[in-house]
Amino acid sequence: MIGQVPALLLLSGLIFVLNLIPAFAPPTWMALAFIGFQFPETNTVLVTLVGAVAATLGRITLAKLSHLLLREKLLSEAHRKNIDVIKERLEKRTALTVGLFLFYAFSPLPSNFLFIAYGLTGLPLWRVALPFFIGRTTSYSFFILSGAAVGRRLHVDSIESIFYASTWFIASQVVLLGALYAFTRVDWKTLFDQRKFAWVPKSGTPPERHPSR
Repeated sequence: MIGQVPALLLLSGLIFVLNLIPAFAPPTWMALAFIGFQFPETNTVLVTLVGAVAATLGRITLAKLSHLLLREKLLSEAHRKNIDVIKERLEKRTALTVGLFLFYAFSPLPSNFLFIAYGLTGLPLWRVALPFFIGRTTSYSFFILSGAAVGRRLHVDSIESIFYASTWFIASQVVLLGALYAFTRVDWKTLFDQRKFAWVPKSGTPPERHPSR
């Protein structure tokens, strides 16, 4: 059933939406592991490619929306200039940016806030789309193939496993929400230039910086 076109289109739309939701969306790898367990005859290569394409498009759209809605509509001029400090640094370290997104794509770690933060910088999205797609292609195939084993483990300890997985997921999202807030508030120029920690005021201009003596 999963190999049929309507089912693939439904799966693609579901994964796209999951990766478009900014916070508290169920991890895509869990859905694919369930498919591997529930439909052992599924075409792993086809489902993996569909999932990786949909996830990449969803994350790229999320990054674009974060730029259009958060940066352009909600952030003050001081906060936009503050994030531009990170942008200038990342423009000189393309390999570091690609490596970071590749690492996240290979892992089951949530990447929603990473794409939101990247979207706030306004940097080219193609730099992160390709490594994310490559990493997700590899990791999704692993989760689909190991879905049966994961499914058996969850069946044995269903209540306890679901409780701990849900607790960990909610806690991780709360922590990452705080990290995203800090990303927009930390005075990056002061941190990079003077090795001092400071906050950008919620309203107004960044704190005055005195020349070092």
